[in-house]
Amino acid sequence: MTRTEKIQSRLSEAFDPVLLEVVDDSESHRGHAGYQEGGESHFNVAIQSDAFKGLSRIAQHRAVHDALGKELMAEIHALSLDIRS
Repeated sequence: MTRTEKIQSRLSEAFDPVLLEVVDDSESHRGHAGYQEGGESHFNVAIQSDAFKGLSRIAQHRAVHDALGKELMAEIHALSLDIRS
């Protein structure tokens, strides 16, 4: 399973989102710090779920990071989040 698939799967299970877009943006970072040959190092994620209602922006980001897990987060160099409730 690719990192993209892991991100999609874990966020779907944790938040039952009405919107989930996971974009591997690694190629646009070629030559920059953290770039990994083959990609899957830089991601843009847009997610919308009722699970985020009432949470501060920091709490929303922590919830996403917790859902992804420490192991997967350690494999990702950059994660841009657009979180909506």
